[in-house]
Amino acid sequence: MLWFFSTVFTAAIAFAATNIDDLLVLMLFFSQPSFTKTQIYLGQYLGLGGIVVCSLVGFLGGLLIPQAWIGLLGFLPIFLGIRAIVSREEGDEIQGATLPNNAITKFLLRFIQPQILSVAIVTFANGADNIATYIPLFASLDWQRLAIVLAVFLILVAVWCAIANGLANHPAIAPVLERYNRVLVPIVLIGLGIYILIENEAWRVFS
Repeated sequence: MLWFFSTVFTAAIAFAATNIDDLLVLMLFFSQPSFTKTQIYLGQYLGLGGIVVCSLVGFLGGLLIPQAWIGLLGFLPIFLGIRAIVSREEGDEIQGATLPNNAITKFLLRFIQPQILSVAIVTFANGADNIATYIPLFASLDWQRLAIVLAVFLILVAVWCAIANGLANHPAIAPVLERYNRVLVPIVLIGLGIYILIENEAWRVFS
């Protein structure tokens, strides 16, 4: 059974290391009344599901996604942050209006609530380090261990959301988030997007 516990431990470490930066973003989502807990949980699962699928495609097909191209995902949270500023100036909550207005988004909105899609987009856009970590991790596993790793990920998504929700509602933290979330949300989203672009050297795509 040693192999089982070592696999669980490896999965937990990989998840924590690649999602620690998601905690602040999740806390901000939980602090907004326009998002329900269910929407945030579902959005987080949807976003991580997309990350895992991309990692599995790279693993199964031997197609390593160029890191610079992954970095272009940083434009998504930057866009959401800019739209959040516009919504703040118009006195609106950060909702589905912050989503990119394109054909893909309109198609997805037929099946997914805008709040869920907003959380999923931010989660997926922040997944460059996840994909870069999960592809070699998955490649080193057999199918049995891979199934265990994915099961651990599913459990830890709920744990991560519960931690973020608890912190967002902490007596010392909740009032600050409630007072400043309209300022913090765009700053965090835009900062996150810039970090993703720089960390993955996205400018190399255009050179």
